[in-house]
Amino acid sequence: MTRNSLRCRSLAIGMTAAAAMFSLPSARAENPNGALPPPALDVAPSGPGLQTAIFSGGCFWGVQGVFEHVKGVTQALSGYAGGHVVNPSYELVSTGTTGNAESVRVTFDPRQVTYGKLLQIFFSVALDPTEVGHQGPDWGSQYRSELFVEGSEQERVARAYIAQLDAAHVFARPIATRVDPAGPFYPAETYHQDFLVHNPDNPYIAINDMPKIEALQRLFPADWQAEPVLVDKGSGS
Repeated sequence: MTRNSLRCRSLAIGMTAAAAMFSLPSARAENPNGALPPPALDVAPSGPGLQTAIFSGGCFWGVQGVFEHVKGVTQALSGYAGGHVVNPSYELVSTGTTGNAESVRVTFDPRQVTYGKLLQIFFSVALDPTEVGHQGPDWGSQYRSELFVEGSEQERVARAYIAQLDAAHVFARPIATRVDPAGPFYPAETYHQDFLVHNPDNPYIAINDMPKIEALQRLFPADWQAEPVLVDKGSGS
C-alpha cells in the first residue's frame, strides 16, 4: 500500500458497506439539508492581521478540504493537537495512545470571515458533532470532535455557539464537541496535506468527504471559493 492510498484509520469495509454507513439518517433533528443558524455571539475583527483557529472533527482530510474552499482562509494545515507526545507521527497518533486528535489549523483574515462563521460552517458541513469516540467510519479518540481555542474570545464564542445549538435542539442528541485551550500543534506529514484536492476519486474521499464540499458550496455560496487555498501552492490540483 502506498502512502497516497492510505485512509484515515477506518474499518476495512467495502464500498457498499461504506456507502450504507454514510447514508445513515442525519443527527440533525430538523432541516438536515440546511445550514445551521449563525452564532448569536461572534468575535469582532480587531484591526489588520491574520488569526488562527484549530478544528478537530474526524479525519483531517475532509476538514482541511472544507476550509481550503472558504473565502478569507489563507491556509488550512492538517496536523495533530491536544496530546502529550511531542511531534508525533501519523502512525503513532493512529494508535490512539498519544492523546492527539487529527486536527486542522485554519489561518484566516477576520475582515473577510469571522471565527463565528468558521464555527457555523464547521458544524453545518464538516462533521456530526454528536458522535463520541468516532467520526463516521473512523474510530478512536484521535477522531474526536474538539475546538482548540486561541484565547478567551474564541472560547467564549465557541461555548456560546454550542449552547445556542443545544438550546435550539437542532441535533437529535447533545453536542459532544469539546472546547479546550490551544496548545502545541504539529503539522502532519507532507503526503496528508491537500489530500482531498489531489485525490478526489479516492473511495474514502468520494464517499465521506466530497459531499461536505458540495454542501459547503450549496449552503454557503457567499463564503465559497472555487479555487482551494493549498498548503503546497506550487503543486496545483
